[in-house]
Amino acid sequence: MSNTARRLRTFTAIGLAVGLTLGATACSKKDDNDSADGTTTVVLQYFGTPGFDDAVKAFEAANKDIKVDVQNMGQLKDFTPKLTQWLAAGEGAGDVVMLEEGTLLGYLENPDLWANLLDLGADELKSDFLEYKWNGGFTADGKKLVGLGTDIGGLGMCYRTDLFEKAGLPTNRDEVSAKIKTWEEYAALGKQFAASDAGKSAKWLDSGTSIMQPYIMQNADTWFYSKDNTFIGDTNPTVKKAWDFGLQMATDGLTGKLARWSDDWSASFKNAAFATVPCPAWYTGTIKTNAGDAASGKWDIATIPGDSGNWGGSYLAIPEQSKVKKQAYQLAKYLTGKDGELASYKAVGAMPSNVKALDDPAFADSTDAYFNNAPTGKIFGASVKALKPIYLGPKHQPLWENVYEPAMQSAEQGKASSEDAWKKATEDGKKLAAG
Repeated sequence: MSNTARRLRTFTAIGLAVGLTLGATACSKKDDNDSADGTTTVVLQYFGTPGFDDAVKAFEAANKDIKVDVQNMGQLKDFTPKLTQWLAAGEGAGDVVMLEEGTLLGYLENPDLWANLLDLGADELKSDFLEYKWNGGFTADGKKLVGLGTDIGGLGMCYRTDLFEKAGLPTNRDEVSAKIKTWEEYAALGKQFAASDAGKSAKWLDSGTSIMQPYIMQNADTWFYSKDNTFIGDTNPTVKKAWDFGLQMATDGLTGKLARWSDDWSASFKNAAFATVPCPAWYTGTIKTNAGDAASGKWDIATIPGDSGNWGGSYLAIPEQSKVKKQAYQLAKYLTGKDGELASYKAVGAMPSNVKALDDPAFADSTDAYFNNAPTGKIFGASVKALKPIYLGPKHQPLWENVYEPAMQSAEQGKASSEDAWKKATEDGKKLAAG
């Protein structure tokens, strides 16, 4: 009981769960991983749409003694409290679980809850990953490797060629890239769009909040935390500059003032309600899903203003509570290996962090017919070549999703002034970081 209480206090400290009730087990994982036919079941739990299905089938075909119980846990916001509860309870978590980079450091503060992948043989994989992605899976003391990298979010600028044509703007991706080398040039081109016939029925950008992540990741090496885990969301000048820049675009009438991930936002893709959106590699799948087949060929991809950046990415980890760590490691190794990550890229556009996959023609020379045959491998690959990783801190994800993004949306939609919204965000951010 004392162990459970200690774990709960620790997880409350990183802001990943509120009011957990361990008496209510929502566990769907099997207690017995061995079946009558001699196979071992490995439970894989993930959020979102990482595109694991084909890779899992290939893994099972090559490993007849292992069956994978694939469990889609919904979105990150749905999975996080469940996983937190299962880790605190000491049972219920999958044998392989997906951890988003924005929550990873919070989990790494509890290394005793995770298997050390180095003990399972992962040291042989170091050269297979981008350096920053490999290093990101370690605990602060560098002694324990908790996660193997899945995707990364190399950046591009997705845009609708039909709306650009209607606005009298160039539609060729190289010409578009040349006109938006900086964020200031991007905003200036948006004003031209707004003054055109196309600007009467569509906005330049979905939301000012879409600017925040790429802008900050290009212009700073920290966000809400300094590297000693001190909250700096109220004093980091790049955060405030990005906030002001996004809201100025809203003031100038360039944004749709949409709440990202809402139903209205999803529907806006089908309605061609905006012309551009900063898009990490995985976002191409989001656009395809929301815009539908009718928009195929109407989208294209230019270089992101500022030329580089990463938005998103995840890791696969093995909870210490797993009873089949050896087999779980085999699965995690395959899914984050060359073949596994290329299968995910083919399925949903999840950009590999495995360098063998990045160098393979299946990625490097890839194009996407939906995006007017854009050379996606070249565009997204180039955006991470000069990438300098940003330090996110232990509570980054809840600070962004629950505090700063909603506050910025409130200001964008006219429900609060920018000053009042910023004040609320920083006050709430301090409380969350201290809690």
